[in-house]
Amino acid sequence: MEKNKILLLFPDGVGIRNYLYSKVFDTLKDEVILFHNFDPETIAAIQQNTEINKEILIPSYKESVKEKFLRELICLSRLKYNNSKVNNPTLLTNWNWKQKGFSKKIFYKTIEFLSIFYKTYSSILELEKKYEKVIRQNSFYNEVLNILKETNVDHLFCSHQRALNAAPIFAAAKDLEITTSTVIYSWDNLPKARLALRANNYLVWSDHMKNELKQYYAEIPLENIHVTGTPQFEFYDEPKNIIEKDVFYEKYNLDLNKKIICFSGDDTKTSPDDPSYLKDIAEEITKAGLENEFQILLRRCPVDFSGRFDKVVEEYKDLIKEAPPLWYFSKSKEWNTVYPTFEDVKLLVSTAFYSDIVVNVGSTMAFDFGMFNKPCVFINYDQKNQNDKNWSVKTIYEFQHFKSMPKEDAVIWLNSKKEIVDKIIYKKNWISIDSLKEWHNIVIGEKDNNASTNIGNLLEKALKKIKL
Repeated sequence: MEKNKILLLFPDGVGIRNYLYSKVFDTLKDEVILFHNFDPETIAAIQQNTEINKEILIPSYKESVKEKFLRELICLSRLKYNNSKVNNPTLLTNWNWKQKGFSKKIFYKTIEFLSIFYKTYSSILELEKKYEKVIRQNSFYNEVLNILKETNVDHLFCSHQRALNAAPIFAAAKDLEITTSTVIYSWDNLPKARLALRANNYLVWSDHMKNELKQYYAEIPLENIHVTGTPQFEFYDEPKNIIEKDVFYEKYNLDLNKKIICFSGDDTKTSPDDPSYLKDIAEEITKAGLENEFQILLRRCPVDFSGRFDKVVEEYKDLIKEAPPLWYFSKSKEWNTVYPTFEDVKLLVSTAFYSDIVVNVGSTMAFDFGMFNKPCVFINYDQKNQNDKNWSVKTIYEFQHFKSMPKEDAVIWLNSKKEIVDKIIYKKNWISIDSLKEWHNIVIGEKDNNASTNIGNLLEKALKKIKL
């Protein structure tokens, strides 16, 4: 009996950990084909962890000016519409209002002006119909159409819903009547108006995310939205992903007799003052004479190569240790070749397991550490000498995805430098881990332990329908 063929569209490397390192495709009896833009080194690394029957390179895609114009106009119109639905002006920070260069300014100012005329949802849907026609005029669409015909694919699965080249690929699949599925990659994605493609099946983390998808994309039928959980938290349930204690402590120059405070950095745009916050913590621990009881383990954002932490790490080298993320970057430094190695999965799991607490500015790491019942501290004060005068930590916590927090005590709120010892060391105002678990269940869903199985079963059902 001929096997079904599932084409896995991985437009970039961010989905590799969640969908190729996990068990999502392990139980499928179908032929798995990877559709990608990775270099040979990346493919070799993937094949060490996932059985791929075949791999095909995605053709080069160059977006036309008309495509880009319509796409950006749809995005801004949707952001304004979403804001009208939830009354949260921070949604509009997802649009770049300050373009550089004369031609870019003219381009985007024109879009901003025209968006005034697309206030109703029906007008936005009309825009999207125009966009669907335009992407089919790109030669890339015809190249993909031919690849899909030659490959005789039964199902198309996408690891990330906002990639630019995914829209014409899914359009080609639709025209060939190939069933399609996409995951919603992260918990903050839906309000940002960057759902690039249209699929038969949308795989979401939780009922909360399902409701969001229905709220922002009312045209999608509820029966097309499936709550599966997300595989990224399954790694915490496997003891094999925890590095042996002696090995972990020795490798990262940690003291076995001291508790670990993990400081997880964000990217430079999300939290430009991270080095100052790290210095505040180091200063207060030293001032309180607690450096013999505690140590700080810095895990910077994987794509932060700014060197901005170097000065404070050097200043407090006996207190601050580093565990650099183990991500792969090709020589080209292109985003589609950036991905975490499987060793980084183990590093992240082990960091959460051995640390006493995690400190950051509004990071998803709260959920990672919550897997081991570890508390999270959200930094909630601005630096006096800010690197970016237009940035404020207060804006961060107004983002729409934080509205899902059911109770304020889901995390410890660090409201000033003076509170560091009380709240990080002694965890004052920390009531219980139950509120964090409640938030976890809202955002991630209670099915997260079975996410790989849920997704695999969904794909199998979709393929059976095709064969009926």
